[in-house]
Formats: sequence, C-alpha cells, structure tokens
Amino acid sequence: YVAKELGYTDVEFRETPSAQRETMLQSDQVKMIFATYSITDDRKKKVSFAGPYFIAGQDLLVSASASGITGPESLNGKKLCSVVGSTSAKKIKDAIANEVQLQEYDTYSKCVEALASGSIDAVTTDNVILAGFAAQPQYAGKLKVVGKTFSTERYGVGIKQGDTKLCTAINDALAKMVSDGSWQKALDDTVGTSGFTPDAATNPPKADACA
Repeated sequence: YVAKELGYTDVEFRETPSAQRETMLQSDQVKMIFATYSITDDRKKKVSFAGPYFIAGQDLLVSASASGITGPESLNGKKLCSVVGSTSAKKIKDAIANEVQLQEYDTYSKCVEALASGSIDAVTTDNVILAGFAAQPQYAGKLKVVGKTFSTERYGVGIKQGDTKLCTAINDALAKMVSDGSWQKALDDTVGTSGFTPDAATNPPKADACA
C-alpha cells in the first residue's frame, strides 16, 4: 500500500534478517523495511523510522481450551516455547515466573506445531505475530492469544538515517491507509479469524515526527 502511494509500480521484496536490517538500510540494499521492526533509541542511532503503523505487545499463545494460563504469572511449572536467541521467554523466566520450563526451537512455526500437538503449554512473542499463527487454517479454532500484553512494541518502517522526505511521505501514506479503511482491512484479512483485536487505546497509532 505504502509503495503504491509513493508511486512505485515494481516492488522487489527482500528478506531482512533481524541482525542485518541496519546494515541493509545503510548500504542501500533496501529502501524501506516493514518487518515487525520495533522503534528503539538504540536502533535510531543507525537508522530512521517512519510510523509507527502498529503498536504490539508481548503476549502468549495457548490452546483454545486452556483456562489455566491467564498471563505470564501463571506459567510456573508450564512449558513455554520461544525461538533460539529471543529475549522474550527469558524475560518471563527472569522477572515473572522463575519456575517456567523454557523450550527453544529455531522457528516460531515449530513452537506453534508443538503447542498444537500438546507437547508444550504456551508460545511467547508479539501478540499480532501469535494471532497470525492462530489465524492459519490448520489451527483455526484450536489456538488463542491470551490477550494480556506485558511489553510495548512500536512497529515502524525502517529507512536510511536522516531521510525526512521519505519519512514524511511514508507517514502520509500510513495516515491515508487508516482513513480510507485499508489499515483495518489489512488487519482483518491477515489475523481477523484468530479473534484477536488490537488495543484500541493505542491502535491505529499516530506517527512520530520525522527527524
């Protein structure tokens, strides 16, 4: 949607692994990054951001029939899955439920498969990512997002540092996307069947000033 609003007719999508995102923007390998890319002060030292276009938060994915897990504090004695290298599961063990059993896989897909088969009790990462899994046809009606977030993740559009012209153009496109209903439609089309609804107090968000 944004690329179209900026006048691009031919868009090449490239995967940007988390550890390489700043480098790929700095070296002009990509012009914009849309990838659950949280705006942080640390990242702003290397790149700029348009947006945010969505405010997510760390949450839990559990079996639809699970009634005992109501938030991270109810995970003691349970098996919790996250991906190798992720800080989200460790954060729960260190600060909230020190008796949780951590299980790590190399992809979230494997965590979700293990959840669906009953070999683990919960998966943790950002709520809208979890909702995407719950919306997949093979998991329809079987999984649910708990709905108790315990972090704030402001998803922005990564761009080369200091490109305020591009930042402003992207923010204008995002504002139009919200006002013409396309933002809500995109959300409904991707995660609507999961039953997930974002926090209306923070979504859709207002963009930060471009700097």
